Amino acid sequence: MSEPPPTDTAPTLPPLRDVIARHGLAARRALGQHFLLDLNLTGRIARAGGELGTGTTIEIGPGPGGLTRSLLAHGARKVIAIELDPRCVEALQELAAAYPGRLEIVAGDAMEIDPAKLGEAPRRIVANLPYNVSTALLARWLPSLARLERLVLMFQKEVAERLAAPPGSRDYGRLSVALQWRADVKRLFDLPPRAFTPPPKVTSSVVEIRPLAQPRYPADAEILERVTAAAFNQRRKMLRQSLRSVAPDAAALLAAAEIDGTARAEDLSVEQFCALARALAAGRGRTG
Repeated sequence: MSEPPPTDTAPTLPPLRDVIARHGLAARRALGQHFLLDLNLTGRIARAGGELGTGTTIEIGPGPGGLTRSLLAHGARKVIAIELDPRCVEALQELAAAYPGRLEIVAGDAMEIDPAKLGEAPRRIVANLPYNVSTALLARWLPSLARLERLVLMFQKEVAERLAAPPGSRDYGRLSVALQWRADVKRLFDLPPRAFTPPPKVTSSVVEIRPLAQPRYPADAEILERVTAAAFNQRRKMLRQSLRSVAPDAAALLAAAEIDGTARAEDLSVEQFCALARALAAGRGRTG
């Protein structure tokens, strides 16, 4: 049973399964589609988006519009939905007509669109991301993350665990550092496969990302990425070995950053990785 819409003016809409049947919206594996139709769950995700009555709420891959309905019903002033599948674009047009002026549909590839340039600020992204491009999308958004107020995103559980992983854990890696340098990250709740149509083979997790106005510690983003790539690409090796690809005199680089050369990548905090990036930028670790 669906939860009652929170707004008194919410229009009467056909059941999502009727929309799917009428438009022939069988989920396509190539597009990473797994539709979330339970409006209790989509309502929970919409509420996690915070104050939706200001600025712009951006949704990626809305499919037949389950989460879109909840965002609008929970008072989103403006929703911009980016959808690659032409079948879903047609179905979403009916929802746009039911909420005049509040839903804009962008037919296109989210990988080619900068959400930080859409609509009016404050901007937030609330989305059940297509599994096959979820990490690629997040990586693409990182440079402009500070221009977003909040992101509430659904990932495969294993990806969500990587995003929020603390130093010292097996899930801690390059993406953990890159994201936690720029934002506060929190896993909110999990969704079982049976919540989706068709059910995926994995559990999903909803993650809240709250971007910082400035990164936590001084560092050049490109150099930080080089350091973390070198360290985590050989994460079983000690840093005095794994960092040789970026600093021939890795021992000098580590000494400059006051880091033990016998440590491994997962041992370092975000702050320590930033210290390494600053030392590399300063020319420490060079030979000759």
